[in-house]
Amino acid sequence: MNRLFGAKQTGPKPTLSSAISNTDTHVESIDVKLAKLNAELTTYQQRMAKMRDGPGKTALKQKALKILQRRKMYEGQRDQLQQQSWNMEQAAMMTDNLKNVMTTVDVMKDTNKTLRKQYGKVDIDKIERMQDEMQDLMEVGNDIQESMSRSYDVPEDVDEAELDAELEALGEEAEMEGGFGVAQGQGEMPGFLQDEVPTFVDEPPESGKVKEAAG
Repeated sequence: MNRLFGAKQTGPKPTLSSAISNTDTHVESIDVKLAKLNAELTTYQQRMAKMRDGPGKTALKQKALKILQRRKMYEGQRDQLQQQSWNMEQAAMMTDNLKNVMTTVDVMKDTNKTLRKQYGKVDIDKIERMQDEMQDLMEVGNDIQESMSRSYDVPEDVDEAELDAELEALGEEAEMEGGFGVAQGQGEMPGFLQDEVPTFVDEPPESGKVKEAAG
């Protein structure tokens, strides 16, 4: 069996990347051979174009036909190798995509395990009780703020209707006082005359003297 298929390989297994590289190398070597054959064909065609029909031209034609057959063979091999390389490239791309998918799945599994472990430590009932306590504390804080901001000047139980009636009464009193002051002001002596009237502290002036002073 080893004579037919060779000895058992003990080295590293070939990879798709190495297989693709080797195939591309073969394709490049075939392209070099095809370039040489094309150059020979061009030379034979140029020589035959200058020759007359005869045995010499026929011999060159036979050689050109053999080179053309070889070129077709190499072209067939190149096409096969190129197709193989393309197939292996597609397989490599699928392999890479599969590796990426498996890596993503492994990461998701680890993440799910971590989340389950972390969420298992969380007590939902405890969180809800804490939220209720926080709400109660907020209400107590609002009550404290409302109590601290209470005004001591005006009682909270004063009726607004009574305040309006009291304000209206104050307005009426102000109008009455204003009217009484105006009435008293009509009988008063002007200020420039009051300055000229003498004032007597001890005895009131006699009527005649007052008239003379006024005159």
